[in-house]
Amino acid sequence: MTITNDDIRFLEMAAELAEKNIDNGGGPFGAVIVRNGEVVATGVNRVTADNDPTAHAEVNAIRQACQRESTFNLKGCVIYSSCEPCPMCLSALYWAGVSRIYYGCTQDDAEAVNFSDRFIYRELEKPKCDRMIPCIKMDSTRTIKVFEKWADKADKIEY
Repeated sequence: MTITNDDIRFLEMAAELAEKNIDNGGGPFGAVIVRNGEVVATGVNRVTADNDPTAHAEVNAIRQACQRESTFNLKGCVIYSSCEPCPMCLSALYWAGVSRIYYGCTQDDAEAVNFSDRFIYRELEKPKCDRMIPCIKMDSTRTIKVFEKWADKADKIEY
């Protein structure tokens, strides 16, 4: 895949956001969401500043983009992230439907400055009951009935 001057410019923008965020009490991560060469939204890591473990740069950018665009689907958008997305952010980007992800630093680069997410990847490979946080399936008629109600709903918005 060819990297364009615009791609470089948007990644540099993500890096600049990350750098400024450090000075504003946040983490060293920035993200820019673009559609057709125009910035739709930006985000920075505010985990410790906002006491929100989900406030990663990519998630914050997704939230802002969806609000601005009045949609939950960012099909046709591209994200530029200062670092390779963690498992949570990668999942959110898949759910949001972005078309492409560009990133600067790698997982290894992040790990070198004590931002490691490898343990999550390792945890996902384990049986659910053997994870650090055990995941326990319970039988529940009520939860199945909720899904049945959703399946029968004629005017639902699929996602």
